[in-house]
Amino acid sequence: MQTIGILLPRSTYYQTIGFDLYEGLRSGLKHQGRSDVRIVTENIGFGAEKQQCYRSAEKLLLEENVSVVIAYIGHRMAQLLRPLFLAANKMLIVLDAGANLPNEWPSCPNIFYHSLHNALGASLAAKQAANDGLKSAGMVTGYYDGGYLHTYSISKAFEEKGGAITFNHATGFRSEEFTVEPLKEYLAQYPDSALLSIFSGDFVQWYFEGIKKSFDGQNLPVYLPPFGFEEMMLADTEYPGNKIKGIAAWSKKLVSDENEAFMDTITAAGRMPNLFSLLGWEGASIALKVLDLIETYKNSIPQVVNGLYEFEFEGPRGRIYFDPKTNTSIAPLYHANIIANAEGKCEVHIERIADDVPEHFSEMSAYELDNAMSAWYNSYTCI
Repeated sequence: MQTIGILLPRSTYYQTIGFDLYEGLRSGLKHQGRSDVRIVTENIGFGAEKQQCYRSAEKLLLEENVSVVIAYIGHRMAQLLRPLFLAANKMLIVLDAGANLPNEWPSCPNIFYHSLHNALGASLAAKQAANDGLKSAGMVTGYYDGGYLHTYSISKAFEEKGGAITFNHATGFRSEEFTVEPLKEYLAQYPDSALLSIFSGDFVQWYFEGIKKSFDGQNLPVYLPPFGFEEMMLADTEYPGNKIKGIAAWSKKLVSDENEAFMDTITAAGRMPNLFSLLGWEGASIALKVLDLIETYKNSIPQVVNGLYEFEFEGPRGRIYFDPKTNTSIAPLYHANIIANAEGKCEVHIERIADDVPEHFSEMSAYELDNAMSAWYNSYTCI
């Protein structure tokens, strides 16, 4: 029996993250009729402890003899595991939120990245703001979210389109410290500004509630990357205005047989479909392809890698393949906005698929980061 290992994180505001990732993987394997594949798990906390991640990965490789490891970690942690996987001659599939930009895009043959592309979505959202005619913008982030380099991609893209970042505000980390009050003075001075806003988890709820309380009826032009459209959180979030738009990675409202199968299977398993179960579900397709290639090419990693470069599959969000320059998956992104439901809460409305996503990714991956750094080792949303 072939074995897949998965390194599972935990999170204080996405408390089901480990269960969702696991169930997505398990259900994805089941959906493809692969009850013959065993899953072994290891916990890695918030994904920030280098030794814990290394020991957990090593245990899967040595004690469980897994054929492939799947891990929800960031680029920095994945690079620390690179020597281990090279020595073991095994493949690591990183389930990546895509919130950070590496200083150097990795090309290790043993590591592939399957991404939700939050930084790329942030970049496209900024370009959307500029295309809407907004020339100035305030960048608004949560304390934690602001520590990742999707802040660089969103500001860089806006400036490249001729806009200017004229304000920055990082909110407090706890609910009692969270405030949007500084926006009042800023918007009084720059009334026609976009709010390029990067939030996840509870921060999305606090942000929208703050906007509704302080700017009710003003319909501020807010632009969001994919994690701002996470429907599980939005379901309990007050609707703050009708000019909130941006880029979504996935939605329950996408119409396709694969998305319907994903949602039905995850719901039947007692979980709520979300971005994390989506990653696990799609990760099952990638892992199965790796297992097939390992068997075909007798564990020759160069041939496995070439096979992955030629691999495409249909996921709940559309057709997915790997960029050979960065070993990173390319998937569709969607222009979306926030609408109100009958209870005054938020819903995602998908407008259309985003154009030229591969070209935008290639452009973003060529950014010179100008010494911009992120101090976070945590897996994104894991704190």
